[in-house]
Amino acid sequence: MSSGGEADGAAGGAGDGASGGAGDGAAGGGTDSAGTVSSARLEETRRTVDAVWRIESGKLIAVLARLVGDVGVAEELAQDSLVAALEQWPRTGVPRNAGAWLTAVAKRRAIDGWRRQERLGDRYAQLAHDLETELGADDPARAVEETIDDDLLRLVFISCHPVLTKPSRVALTLKLLGGLTTEEIARAFLAPVSAIAQRIVRAKRTLTAARVPFEVPDRSEFPARLSSVLEVVYLIFNEGYSATAGDDWMRPALCWEALRLGRVLAELTPREPEVHGLVALMEFQASRLGARTTASGEPVLLQDQDRSRWDRILIQRGVAALARSEKLARGRGPYALQAAIAACHATAPTADATDWEEIVALYSALAELNPSAVIELNRAVALSMAYGPQAALDVVDRLVIDGALAEYHLLPSVRADLLLRLGRNTEARHEFEQAAALTSNQRERTLLLERAAAC
Repeated sequence: MSSGGEADGAAGGAGDGASGGAGDGAAGGGTDSAGTVSSARLEETRRTVDAVWRIESGKLIAVLARLVGDVGVAEELAQDSLVAALEQWPRTGVPRNAGAWLTAVAKRRAIDGWRRQERLGDRYAQLAHDLETELGADDPARAVEETIDDDLLRLVFISCHPVLTKPSRVALTLKLLGGLTTEEIARAFLAPVSAIAQRIVRAKRTLTAARVPFEVPDRSEFPARLSSVLEVVYLIFNEGYSATAGDDWMRPALCWEALRLGRVLAELTPREPEVHGLVALMEFQASRLGARTTASGEPVLLQDQDRSRWDRILIQRGVAALARSEKLARGRGPYALQAAIAACHATAPTADATDWEEIVALYSALAELNPSAVIELNRAVALSMAYGPQAALDVVDRLVIDGALAEYHLLPSVRADLLLRLGRNTEARHEFEQAAALTSNQRERTLLLERAAAC
């Protein structure tokens, strides 16, 4: 959640653009008389495979994990089927049901692997028999598409299992459900590839060692486990929305990936109000991505943004998701409350028309549900807009004395803005400089230093 001191695009959601329904058979000119595939055809197929993988990998791994009972093995089998696609599709063309083709190939690799074992246990023998019966015909493309919703939901809960640390949950979720490569995850979080790879390997080993069952949690455990899932998805979104480090103010690809995961989760759990609340929140926030930076990547503050650049389709989707959340719940949960706050911004025609009094009331309700210093800081920003900077400064000064946000750069940033509005420029300059020293994001540091100089 960003405070009022935030500086508020991106291409369509991650995974868009896959060539679904591509015709069977090689396109004309793709091979010569000797069957050699042209370099252009190879490159075209590679792009298609990448797009299909981004869309289908989560479903594929989910189905395989249920069958083999091990996420690590499932991912290896899925990667094998990807290699097979890269080898075969340039010659044969992309099958009409690419997901079913990949699933069928992966299952056959599992059968072959088990049967190559010198001592084949009864369990693997039975699995191999069941899979072969299920596959039936020799042509993988003729495999019947499975119902994967339950499998995908199980994989969501496994990726975000409490036995894993939060960084591990994030990495594993992006790897298994997002279809991102280890290199892409490392680049997104500015971490060494080796560190992310080790984190993912350790996560899979931890799941195996803990014998985490491949199942949706029991009804009594569901709310707590779902809360962990939502937390991971929103953490991914927030890292994209306001990057904690690096040279870029935002990493929109992470926002789109989190939003895609949230939409999938909403389809899988349609009766869960907080899932729709989170989706609404991300739709509203994502609608502003295109206006949050200049063409050169410099941050643009919320009140200075060109609202004609806000994505009205995403705002409409946010309104619909928030309505679904409110219809399902007796009262608004934390994500629905945050979505309602975002809606106040998204639906206001101008910055001056924002209903700040309503935002103050919503933050107060949120603070009752989830008391935290960050929420109180956000409430202070709303207070300043509704009732003046002095009312907000009293709240912020109490937060300074409390010390809970001592290392949080937005605390001095917000305090600086309030002091500036009160005409206390020298103090404001000091606070802006302190905020700049605390942030690890280069774009944000530059903005804060510029504001300090302007004092």
